[in-house]
Order: sequence, then C-alpha cells, then structure tokens
Amino acid sequence: MKIKHLIFVILILAAGCKPKQKIDEEAIAKQAHLVERNPVDVMVLQPTIFKKELVSNGKLEALKHSSLKFRTGAELEYLPVKNGDWVKKGQVIARLAQFGQKQQLEKARLQKQKAEVEMKDFLMMRGYKTNNYDEIPDEILNTAKIRTGILDAESQLLTAEYEYKATTMYAPFDGKIANLKYTAYEMVSPGEDFCTLINDKFFNVEFSVMETELMEIELGKEIKIIPFSLDEPVNGKISEINPMVEENGLVKVKARVENTGSLMDGMNVKVLIENQVSDKLVVPKSAVLLRQNQEVLFVYKSGIAFWTYVNIDLENSDSYAVTANTERGATLEPGDTVIISGNLNLAHESKVEIK
Repeated sequence: MKIKHLIFVILILAAGCKPKQKIDEEAIAKQAHLVERNPVDVMVLQPTIFKKELVSNGKLEALKHSSLKFRTGAELEYLPVKNGDWVKKGQVIARLAQFGQKQQLEKARLQKQKAEVEMKDFLMMRGYKTNNYDEIPDEILNTAKIRTGILDAESQLLTAEYEYKATTMYAPFDGKIANLKYTAYEMVSPGEDFCTLINDKFFNVEFSVMETELMEIELGKEIKIIPFSLDEPVNGKISEINPMVEENGLVKVKARVENTGSLMDGMNVKVLIENQVSDKLVVPKSAVLLRQNQEVLFVYKSGIAFWTYVNIDLENSDSYAVTANTERGATLEPGDTVIISGNLNLAHESKVEIK
C-alpha cells in the first residue's frame, strides 16, 4: 500500500509541474521575441544646410530705464500710483507737502513786484516813460535794475518756482512704475531713490562673444533669445558691437528685442546666433551615442543595425553635423539610412524593425 501511495503522490506532483514549465517557456520565448524586434525610427541622410549656433548668456535691460528721486525732502502728500502701473509722459507720480515752497514762492513774487515798482519810479524821476523799455538807453536801464534789486528778485523767483515744482514728481516718459517703496504720508529724503520708471516695450540684451567669433556677427543680424525662466524664443537684432577686445578675449555686444508680453527687466537669457553651413550630413542628437568614449550611430540595412563611428563637426541645440570616422574604418554616405530613436540598447548587427 505504501508503494502505491508513493506512486500516486509522484504522479500528482508531475502533473502539477508540467503546466508551469510550459508557461515559463512561453514567457521566455515571448520576451526573446520582444527584445529581438527592437522597433526604431530612421531617416535617410542627405546633404543639407546646418544651422550653426553661437551661444552666449545675457541679461535684459529696458531700453528706457530711470531711477526717479526728489530733490527736496518732505512728507509724501499725494501718491496716485503703485508698482506695475503704466503712466504717461508728464503724468503726476507723487507730490510732497508744499507749504514751505508755496510760502517762498509767494514771497519771491511780492519781492519782484516791489522791485518793479521801484524801478518804474527810478526811471520816471529821470524823465523816462516806463511803458516801453526799448526806448531807454541801456546804461540807464541797467543802472535802474541794479539799484532797485530787480535782477536779484527775478533770480529768487526762478529759484522759488524751481523748488516748488520739485515737490511734484512727473513721469519723464511713458513707462511702468517699479521699486516703489513709499506709502502716503511717509517722510521722503532728498536724493534717495523713490521709484524706477521702466518702458519695457523694447529691451537691450548685452552679451559677450569670443574675438574669434566676430566674423560671424554684424550689425542688424538677427538673433534669438530664450529666457531661462521661459521656453519661448524671442527674435531680436544686433544693435551695437563694442570696438574693443577685453583682457579675457571677449567682445561686448548688444541686441534689441521687442517685448512679447512675457519679458521682464533684469531677466537672464540665452542668446542664440545662427549661421548657415551648406552641404552637411545632419542628424538629430538622439541618433548619436557615446560608446567606448567614441561617438557612434547605427546605420540601418535590411533589418540590421550596423555600429558606425562618426566625428561631430558642428553642433547646435538639437542637431549634429557628422562625418564618418575613417580612422576607425567607418563609412557614411548620402543615402544611408540612420537610426534616430530606439537605439539606446542596440549592439552591432542587432535585428531591428522600423516603426
């Protein structure tokens, strides 16, 4: 009975193992099939124009940018604006308390009126008519001005008018209010930065290029800028090239760009200057891999990927201009089909399928 029981157990175990072994074999075969497929994207090489990029970094600065200050100090009496407001040229930005300046202005006006009366009396006593000063000899007229103090009175009036006007801040040009740190009824110190006025419709961007790259730029040449905080290129034109090479071999360049609505004063940007180079074999960067410290790509032929060593002649933000690395025995010709995706895990002579 024991022998029969043992045989029965063995048969049950053997029956239970067979389906699992079959499932494992199917999974392995399926996995091998998937790995062997290697779906890829390809492109056919043809001589074309390569957009060579000169890359630099710069910072945006509003074309019109001014720090505004009061020439006199007093309590801030009127403040109709806030940061970010757009103001027109001549619009009132702020006004200080004016009591002292008004008093001085009125005093200067009265002093001038008094001097004018004294001057007329002086001339009439000498027999001259005061309704037309052009008929009075210059010597007599100058003497009258000096003795009556009218010249001094006129000077004091101009000073008083200037000081009175200085209590009101006007916008010198159209722009946005920035860096305003005061509120109404605070004391304002003379000569201290009150706010900044920025016209951000246009920006200058200053950047540097190597002196060896000067041949690739010129006034009016189009550029692209890309703010580090945004992924939005903006077109501009070179407006200024400083005719001096700095000690480190760099040359300062300025370009002008129009605000698209998302640019801000002080933004850090990447500057791209494109130059076209003809008759190049151009591939996307995804096509080139680094293997054994050498650049390689895979050439597709009849379902097989062939490892091909290349040299990178030129590079821009998304492409390479390549040639065959003949020192490693490689060849690369127009009309060759190059794998541009799905190549990360390929080996030489891997089987592949075009997607």
